[in-house]
Order: sequence, then C-alpha cells, then structure tokens
Amino acid sequence: MASQHRKPRPSGTRVAGIRTPALATAALTSMALLSQTANAAPSADDKPSLEEVEKKVDDLYRQAETATEKYNAAKEKTTKQRKRVDSLLDNVAQRAQKLNEARERLGSFAAAQYRTGASAPDTATFLLADSPQDYFDQTQLMGRLTERQKGAVDDYFTEQSETMKKRQEATKSLETLTDSQNDLKTAKATVQKKLSTARTLLSQLTAEEKARLAAIEKQKQEEAARKAAELAEQQAAEAAAAQQESSTSSSSDTSSSPSSSAPAADASYTTKAEKALAFARAQIGKPYVWGATGPESYDCSGLTQAAWKAAGVTLPRTTYDQVNAGTTVPLANALPGDLIFFYDDVTHVGIYIGNGMMIHAPKPGAYVREESVYYDGESSIHSVVRPA
Repeated sequence: MASQHRKPRPSGTRVAGIRTPALATAALTSMALLSQTANAAPSADDKPSLEEVEKKVDDLYRQAETATEKYNAAKEKTTKQRKRVDSLLDNVAQRAQKLNEARERLGSFAAAQYRTGASAPDTATFLLADSPQDYFDQTQLMGRLTERQKGAVDDYFTEQSETMKKRQEATKSLETLTDSQNDLKTAKATVQKKLSTARTLLSQLTAEEKARLAAIEKQKQEEAARKAAELAEQQAAEAAAAQQESSTSSSSDTSSSPSSSAPAADASYTTKAEKALAFARAQIGKPYVWGATGPESYDCSGLTQAAWKAAGVTLPRTTYDQVNAGTTVPLANALPGDLIFFYDDVTHVGIYIGNGMMIHAPKPGAYVREESVYYDGESSIHSVVRPA
C-alpha cells in the first residue's frame, strides 16, 4: 500500500550514473550547435596574416613567371614547327606536281609507242596495261627502251617515293605542332590562373594592410640596396687589386704582358654592352607583360633578348636557353651588360649595370626599372653569364 503513495520520478535526473533521455537529448543538441559553430565561416582570428598573404602573392608571381617562360618556350617551338609544316606542305605540293608531270611523260611515251608499234617502257606498261597478260606480252620488248624513256621511268618512281616520304614528314610535323599548341594553351592558362589568384588576394587587403605591405617592401628594398653597395665596394677593391697586380707584372717582366688580342676582346665586349645597356635604359618605365618582347612592353627574358639584339648579339628567347648562351662568371666579377639569372629553376633574368644594380622587368603589375641584384635576397641569385 505504501508504494501507491510514491511520487513519480521526475524526468531528466540521473539513476545509477546514467543520464535519462531528456538530458541526453539536450546534450546532443548542445554538441550539434558546437559542431555547427566549428563549421561556420572562419573568424577574424583565422584570417591569414599579412606576412602569409605577402608570401603567397610572391609565390604566385614566381609561379606565374615560371609558367611564362614555359609559355615562351612553347610559343617559340610552335612558331618554328609551324614554319616547318608550311615548308613541308609546300614541298609536298611541288613534288606532287612533278609526279603528275612524270606520269604524263610516261603516258605520252606509251601512247606514242602503241601508235607506232614500238615497245612501251616496262614500268609504264605496267601502269597502263589493261591486263597482266598484256603486260607480260610486252615485257620482251624492254631491250628496245631508249635512255630518255628509262629516265622518265626513273623520274616517276623517284618522285613518287620522295612525295610519300615528305607526306609522312608533314604528318608527323603536324602532330608535333598540335602538341606544341596544346603546351602553349596549358602554359597560358596557368599564367592567367596564378595572376588572377594573386590579384584576388591583394584586392582583399584593407587600406591599412596595403600600407603595411608597402612598408615591408620598402624594408626589403633598403636591405637590397645595402647589399648592392657592399657588392660595389667588393668589385671596386678587386678591380684595384687586379690593376695593381697587372702594373707590377708589366714593370717586372714586359715579355709576360698579354697579347694585343685580349684588350681588343675586352673593348669589343664593352662596346656591345654599352649598346645593350643604352637600349635597356630607354625601356625603363614600360610595363611588364608576360610573353612580351617589345617594343611597348616586355617580360624579363624579352627585355634582355631585345637589349642584346640592339648590340648585334642574338640571344635565345627563354631564360632556360639564355643562361647557356655565354660564359659564366662569378658575381664579384660581373661587368655591365652581363646577365644575372635568378632562382633554382632559372626563371628570371636582368641585365647588370654595375654597382650591384641591374635593369629588369620584375613581374606583372610592375614596370621595367633599375633595382638591386639582391631585390629578392642573396639566395635568389643563380648565376651570372657574359653573353658576348
């Protein structure tokens, strides 16, 4: 009877350490809310730092420049391949015409011989005979062929063989041209994608962040200028030491003085370098445009190629090839006109003007300018090449 007067157990309390359904539901709801909060849009604290944005943008520009050099290489290959295809197709057309002419000569010989009852050339007879038996009956007369007739037969089959060969070459060249065009499209798309991403990142910066970014860039430039001054001092000291050594050597032993050809070579290089530098200086202020070779805009290798072309020296189109188009020298011995290459993948180049400075087309959004060779740090310098 006493049990009838017990109060019902309220829902949501613990029994033997086990949460009842009401509290369990509340806990699950709370966990779901926490999960939704975690999956929500990132807070301001999750926003990348300005340094991270700067590094990302710099990396994107570097990747775009790498893709630009690949684009330049693909474009050059495509241009050459297109010229080769056009030449081969012209050759095939010319040979096809000669083949038709040779075929007509064979036909005229055969017709004339049939009219006079003379023999027809074996190969011409084979081409013109109505049946194998007809051909067999006439082969016994081959001994009566004239030299002119034999020449016509030889010409026909020679032209036929060469025409087939050239057609095969043209077909392969067309396939190669298609591959080059695909590479060109891929490189172009890569450049555009990298630059678009970089522009998007920069557009998301606040005015304050852009000001801070400019301050960071200014510090980098100041450090690069300091390093350039150190290089200028080092080069001046080494030049003075070399001059002193040369003077001492000349006074002690005139027979050991260098031949007259060495100064002439140096003077020749200096003259060409001055012309290349004069051209490069005239381009300062023109915009960097990837894939451009002037005269209104340039990319890095387009500028160096055009500068040395003004001096009468033909350089390849890409940095990958320009780095092998001359003699490698130490940075401490760099002379005005030398090419300074950057990064392990050799995807940037400038033209040295002395005192640790160069003229180069830096990157998209920038203009041809004078700048320290340490503009992106000492470790970025790959090599120095004297192109002439």
